[in-house]
Amino acid sequence: MACTALRCAVESIAESVATLPAVTYERGSGDSRTRATDHPVFDLLRHEANPWTPANMLLEAVTRDALLWGNGYALVVRDGAGTPRELHRIHPTRVDVTADETTGEPKYTITEPGGQQRAVIWQDLVHIRAPGTVGIKGQSPVIECREAIGLCLTIERHVAKLFGRGGRPAGALRFKTKLGNEVATRIKASWQSAFGGENAGGGTAVLEEDAEYQPIQLSSVDAQTLELWAFSVLEIARIYRVPPAMLMDFSRATWTNAETGGQQFLSYALQRWLDVWTGEIRLKLFKPDERDRFYTEFLTDALLRSDFATRATAYGKYRSMGVMTANEVRAGLNLPPLPGGDVLQNPFTTSNTSTGGPTDGK
Repeated sequence: MACTALRCAVESIAESVATLPAVTYERGSGDSRTRATDHPVFDLLRHEANPWTPANMLLEAVTRDALLWGNGYALVVRDGAGTPRELHRIHPTRVDVTADETTGEPKYTITEPGGQQRAVIWQDLVHIRAPGTVGIKGQSPVIECREAIGLCLTIERHVAKLFGRGGRPAGALRFKTKLGNEVATRIKASWQSAFGGENAGGGTAVLEEDAEYQPIQLSSVDAQTLELWAFSVLEIARIYRVPPAMLMDFSRATWTNAETGGQQFLSYALQRWLDVWTGEIRLKLFKPDERDRFYTEFLTDALLRSDFATRATAYGKYRSMGVMTANEVRAGLNLPPLPGGDVLQNPFTTSNTSTGGPTDGK
């Protein structure tokens, strides 16, 4: 995480998972559904994961573990009836996972802080694996792509050293006469004290007799540092399939592709993680007889929300098509509902909309 580009990519995904509302629904007749606010899973994912951890912080921490270590874990604490009541993040280094030789189901062993080990059944451990996982244990993207990350870190260290010397290469003092070791050491120390490091921003040099300063030019590699740095950022963006603009690289951004950046980020980077979460929630937090009635969904509308003028045009079209009611539009604008606003009608062709009913013909 000392690599700024990697940190930005990881936080873009982890923070997005934590920011998007994870809402638990109950299916009704037909295609209807209602928010299952009375179900314990609703509170675990929307309010508090445990008495000292907000739900969004746990989602973010476990996702970040999977992004860095390849695996993120949350222990499910149940009551006597088997209902999940708390979720506790477990650091990936404390969990060992193996597969049963007969059934292939995972078996988990957690190492406690005191060194004791305890077995945990797979139903009681939410396991978020990194994309590209083969088998029951995820592979760390950081370890698999360490060369690309190392390239970025190397360039950052090189630039830091270069600007630490005043942003210019070293040079040489040449004398026509041969200097002794003591004199050469004294002249070098005096020169570095006057013109090295923070003092390399200019000034007038006073050279001793017969002395000549010869600067050393930047090499071709030094001259292309910015190009190499930009390439290393793209390499890290490829690791997590995050659009470069999400890493604050706007060199290829235009008005057109910047507008669709949220959709690209959701489709190619974030959606995979959301699917893993919803799958684990269904498998580990809902009882088998509940899975046909309850499910959890991450609301991604905030990522796809455009500017106000575009949204107003879209809402107007939906209203005229009879797809959305006035109160549904107001909910999208974070406004309270109005009486009579739940009737589907076209306000552009209805002369009387005060009550939300059909026109009286006057």
